Amino acid sequence: MIPILYVVAGAIFAISAATAVVRIVRGPTILDRMLASDVLLTIVLLVLGAEMVINGHTRTIPVMIVLAAGAALSTVAVARYVSQQDRPVQDAAPLSGGAGEGSRDG
Repeated sequence: MIPILYVVAGAIFAISAATAVVRIVRGPTILDRMLASDVLLTIVLLVLGAEMVINGHTRTIPVMIVLAAGAALSTVAVARYVSQQDRPVQDAAPLSGGAGEGSRDG
């Protein structure tokens, strides 16, 4: 017989994962999708940890380490990509301190 606590924990994990998948699909921005995928990977890690505790083994620790490393590296990659997109475009000729549009001499 499955204790009621396992069923409740499984239901919470399932609802959390479903809401993360909805956020991944709906977006609206890449950062929202990345955050939701991090949440989904964290839920997977929690499910694997709970399974280890329930069954009393440690065989899935390497899988958890690989998943955690992949999540961290993908977050860094997306953050670098987004920071590249946010940089302003440089003008062909830099503005000088002379009599140009930026200068308001008398």
